[in-house]
Amino acid sequence: MAMARQKPASVLTLEEVLKQFAIPGELYERLPDGKVRCFACGHRCVILPGLEGICKVRYNDGGTLYVPAHYVAALQCDPIEKKPFFHVRPGSRALTFGMLGCDLHCAYCQNWLTSQALRDPLAGAPPQAITAREMVALARRYQADSIISSYNEPLITSEWAVMVFKEAKRAGLLTGYVSNGNATPEVLDYLRPWTDLYKIDLKTFNDRNYRQLGGTLKSVLETCHMVFERGFWMEIVTLIVPGFNDSDEELRDIARFIASISPDIPWHVTAFHKDYRMTDPENTPPETLIRAAEIGYREGLRYVYAGNLPGLVGPFENTYCPQCQTLLIERYGFRILQVKLEDGACPRCRTPIPGVWSRPSTPAA
Repeated sequence: MAMARQKPASVLTLEEVLKQFAIPGELYERLPDGKVRCFACGHRCVILPGLEGICKVRYNDGGTLYVPAHYVAALQCDPIEKKPFFHVRPGSRALTFGMLGCDLHCAYCQNWLTSQALRDPLAGAPPQAITAREMVALARRYQADSIISSYNEPLITSEWAVMVFKEAKRAGLLTGYVSNGNATPEVLDYLRPWTDLYKIDLKTFNDRNYRQLGGTLKSVLETCHMVFERGFWMEIVTLIVPGFNDSDEELRDIARFIASISPDIPWHVTAFHKDYRMTDPENTPPETLIRAAEIGYREGLRYVYAGNLPGLVGPFENTYCPQCQTLLIERYGFRILQVKLEDGACPRCRTPIPGVWSRPSTPAA
């Protein structure tokens, strides 16, 4: 009787390799005829047996949803300001990990090698096996205050993130998501006990433009409300792309929306550069970021930042007291030049500045 030979690892497809890291998921419900409905992102995919969801990495095998775990495709220790979180432990380090796959397909994605894996044959990075405990040990070794899931869409790997974050919380670390904001109430409730920080990319205020990227404006706006209501520390980013979302009207609409949730939510406006499949628009000039930041302040936001063009955007890299305008945190790019906060407040007028300024205490062993 002939024995089937196992395919050598060197010729496995990326999809086959990832299935070696898959575990049964938790964010789904079973439906008739072996189908499942996934709750990890706003698409709420109904997945037939043998097929995968829009993200390409959550799949139905015999009526059970399998999801990614126990690997990273990107791992780096970054300044927390790079995420960007400007109201979280200034100058601290964030051990940042990424997986493969995404529920959107942005033409200008700057992390397309990881996010568009299994969708674009040119994308993909080899997964490296790792445990949650090893991840926390790395964070300690590099003196990181936080562990952040980023580089692809973390919502679609939330079961793995929670495994990592549980270990991180036991070690007294902060945890967070850098996300496109296409969430569901189920996934946010699942994350909240273990997740402190949540950054959302609010990419446009035009639903037609959002649909070009694979999402909807309504879903992201609802996520912004839900994240705030659940008590995550939230910061919002808009990457400004010339000709796509840089009109005064659209920037004003975004700023008004954020202020309607809370004027204390930091809004980061950042510069587009030609990448992936979007190479026609010119790179965003500093003047556009300054104009956007000024619009944000006029619409009532108290903390607006112009990012990723260090030294070219005037005062909009810094944090000022909204009451007396005292300089509180001075930045140059991701570098912290000075911090004048005292116990999370302005040293001059004692106005509290919202944010996560202290590290959680490490639980007793």
